[in-house]
Amino acid sequence: MASSYNPPFASRQFFIEHPLTDHKPPKPALSLFFPMYNEEGNIEEVVTSAVAVLSEIADEYEVIVVDDGGRDRTGEIADRLAAANPRVRVVHHASNQGYGAALRSGFAAATQPLVAFVDGDNQFDLGELPVLLRAIDGVDIVSGYRIRRRDPVLRRLNSFLYNQACRLLFRIPIRDVNCAFKVYRRQVLDGMLPRLRSTGALINVEMLARARKMGARVREVGVHHYPRETGRQTGGNPAVIVRAFRELLELWRELW
Repeated sequence: MASSYNPPFASRQFFIEHPLTDHKPPKPALSLFFPMYNEEGNIEEVVTSAVAVLSEIADEYEVIVVDDGGRDRTGEIADRLAAANPRVRVVHHASNQGYGAALRSGFAAATQPLVAFVDGDNQFDLGELPVLLRAIDGVDIVSGYRIRRRDPVLRRLNSFLYNQACRLLFRIPIRDVNCAFKVYRRQVLDGMLPRLRSTGALINVEMLARARKMGARVREVGVHHYPRETGRQTGGNPAVIVRAFRELLELWRELW
């Protein structure tokens, strides 16, 4: 059954370009989660860094690992980290369900008023999270954009074409739709999660497109991006690319 959620911000401008201020807001209550698939080489450093950062900047916090049915030791290491720290929790998928399903599980598991997610591949600097948290003032979603993307050429080209298609089809004025460094207000998620359908790479587009239709406000913030040092990327796989563009058109038919 479709959600009857009617956001109080339904008439607001979608994309906000107001400059950020230097004021320091009160420490937030924050959930931070990491979707992971076969990230045994990254998980310990990522989770340890997250706990260190959040212990300094957040009043209340939790770190959630979503183990998307990987075949390596990601889930085992996550359970060990959670056993050692009550602030760390783990969501396990019995089998690989896809990136979108991992994000949906992370959002559903989060309990705090602000919910952030970062990919578990260690390509972002969690020390930049305070910049995104300052940017949430006056908006509903903060979306990072990679200042200089450190990925292979084919992956960057695919991303450029994909972002242009999103602008054309959904009128989303975001330069880096799939940047995996975002912060959402719980209020927006509560109205959106029951409607989400994507279980794959389309999830970020679907969330921003639905946010636009809901009247939510978004601000972009530049973040640094670093080369992957361990693990394997799947976004450059031709089959993944073709499926992503096909799903993009299917979502457009549904929403428009």
